[in-house]
Amino acid sequence: MHFTRTRDLLLSGVVALAVGLAIFDLAYGSMESIPRFAGGMLLILGLLELIGGFVVRDRIQTGRMTEAIVVSRVVIIAKASSQLGVIMLGGWLGALLYLGAHSTTLVAAKEDIPSTVIGAICAAALLAAAVWLEYCCRTPRDRDRDDSEIRRK
Repeated sequence: MHFTRTRDLLLSGVVALAVGLAIFDLAYGSMESIPRFAGGMLLILGLLELIGGFVVRDRIQTGRMTEAIVVSRVVIIAKASSQLGVIMLGGWLGALLYLGAHSTTLVAAKEDIPSTVIGAICAAALLAAAVWLEYCCRTPRDRDRDDSEIRRK
């Protein structure tokens, strides 16, 4: 298994942005108002993963975590969360693009913009925390190899 690639996240985010924009273009007229903290659960997940990253990193560095299955499960959670975060970020940004373009003509669009901004920030926080958690699951040898590759470039 390889660690999450930036290009994979970018591709997912761009597709989600296009889908979010299309959905809002098709269905915004029949939608209810967007709840202010609709993306709040993403922030809670992000905070949990941020804390988990510090715990896992500490256990790996001190040698207290010996079971590889635990780390592999954490990596799977981090990879899934990074995909969820980038897809939701793309969706919220698609909604924000639509609402921004229609905020001068639709009062409801102007009122929904803060909700989409909060959702996008929460999704970005989840994405960042998931990438951090995945990074924390690397063994010290992997980190040394990454540092030497950076120095060579």
